[in-house]
Amino acid sequence: MMNPSLSPSAAGGLPLAAILADPLRVAETAASLAAVETKTGSGRSVKGYLGTSAKQAPAVLLIHEWWGLNDEIKAVAADLAERGYLALCVDLYEGKLTKDADQAGAYMQALDGRKATETLTAWIEWLRRHAAGTGKVGTVGWCMGGSWSLNGSIAAPVDATVVYYGQVDRSAADLGKLKGPVQGHFAVRDQWITKPMVEGFAASMKQAGKTLDLHWYEADHAFANPTGANFQKADAKLAWDRTLGFFKSNL
Repeated sequence: MMNPSLSPSAAGGLPLAAILADPLRVAETAASLAAVETKTGSGRSVKGYLGTSAKQAPAVLLIHEWWGLNDEIKAVAADLAERGYLALCVDLYEGKLTKDADQAGAYMQALDGRKATETLTAWIEWLRRHAAGTGKVGTVGWCMGGSWSLNGSIAAPVDATVVYYGQVDRSAADLGKLKGPVQGHFAVRDQWITKPMVEGFAASMKQAGKTLDLHWYEADHAFANPTGANFQKADAKLAWDRTLGFFKSNL
């Protein structure tokens, strides 16, 4: 899940970190989003949750971890909306949600890659055409969602892509389809998303002639998740500050 920022958010002007620490406030903030629906190219109906800005705004698509779309991710979207973005949470699991790691792994393994790509493409195009948007779209995701942030940006090129410790072993030919720059946040002690994988990704980005803003943290996988055992508050805040700066520069 997204790391906590220190700015006011949707629940009474409280910092997002304070909201994420309180399940009741998380639920209240998540409820501020509007349920929205669109259709994919094959005609499937897909649902998401949207936070809107008070003025014309660039858009950010948020992609959840392997747990599914939970209220914490929705609270982060509400915070982004208060910062001046159209913020849409996608639901790749179509309503399935868990706190059990084994079940989460099963959900992730069962995810249909073709359908997931189609879902992300539909939402990216929906955000690009949204009446309250500027036409600019960025993506951000964590863990499994980090992988899909990159995958979605390859399938439907966007203006800025942010990956938090997601699988990034894509070829230079695939990465050549990207439109905007990519920012990556990775952990030195991550046993899943390893340094050799990320270094290979950086080499492929260079080969493809694409811009990569790469950051390493002395941390473990999921260091930006304040509800997890590997949470590193200082690294999480630094990564989020960098994410906000990246979106501000490119959206």
